[in-house]
Amino acid sequence: MLYPLKFKKVFIEKIWGGRNLEKKLDIKLPKDKNIGESWEISAHPNGMGVVSNGKLKGKTLKEIYSEYKDKLVGKKVFEKYPNRFPLLIKFLDVNDRLSIQVHPNDEVAMKKHNEFGKSESWYIVYASDDATLILGTKPDVTKEKFLEKVKNNDFSNLFEEKAVKTGDFIDITPGTVHASLKGSVIFAEIQQSSDVTYRIYDFDRIDKNGKKRELHLDDAAEVIDFGKKVEIKHTLFKDGETKKNIIKKEFYSIDKIKISNSYNDHCSESMIIYTVLDGSGKIFWNKNEVLELKKGENILIPVNLKVKLEGNFEILRTVIEQ
Repeated sequence: MLYPLKFKKVFIEKIWGGRNLEKKLDIKLPKDKNIGESWEISAHPNGMGVVSNGKLKGKTLKEIYSEYKDKLVGKKVFEKYPNRFPLLIKFLDVNDRLSIQVHPNDEVAMKKHNEFGKSESWYIVYASDDATLILGTKPDVTKEKFLEKVKNNDFSNLFEEKAVKTGDFIDITPGTVHASLKGSVIFAEIQQSSDVTYRIYDFDRIDKNGKKRELHLDDAAEVIDFGKKVEIKHTLFKDGETKKNIIKKEFYSIDKIKISNSYNDHCSESMIIYTVLDGSGKIFWNKNEVLELKKGENILIPVNLKVKLEGNFEILRTVIEQ
């Protein structure tokens, strides 16, 4: 029988990364490296997840998905995604400016890269007081104006800038220009299982090979949703709240839940993914089986498995609703 699955973290060095995943989320990092991303639950070849607990320990998520199919993710989910596990869960530490970028939708990504498109959502786990993101283009920016300016290395007055704080939630649909401009942020990222990014501007940084990173201006111009307005949702609990429905969309739905004692959970349509934002506790299933959960961890609950969470912690709960 399937059971709650934890995975080894896959750490990825980034030019804009740092050490805050260790400081803020208690994630033990490899020494002397600036880690930008921790891939938490992934069947993507660029960061394949390997089970770290139970009888399936050592198996990849791709292998498990191939073997268990709908028994892992649910019948409707598997029918929609028969060949690829659909989601990718990460923590990001943006300790310097994240390059200005945009992602394509399914149609473009499949045609050009044989990948899913990249619809993603960010939950801000931590933000410095000066944290500022680029989210979308200014209202008067057209495709023609964009190409004219960027091909002359002029990136001024093109993008909207917005301050963010801990607890904010941002949905970044394909075509939405985004970046980190000032300050430091850590966020949990729930996204389609894709690694397709079109880089627009990288602040003229030089990588460890002594070169500027590649830009993808023509590809970006073709997919940017010019004039897209990006909403920032505030998700901090107020007045005894313990649950917020943050978003429901085609690719996933996310709730934020505060557990102060116990919480029974079960989904008959989809797997559940828990992202632990703060605190710690335990998860129980099959009467006497138990697993500890703590801040900075993610865990995959197979479809139809009844679980009970106990402790004091806050989580994101992600499912795929058809």
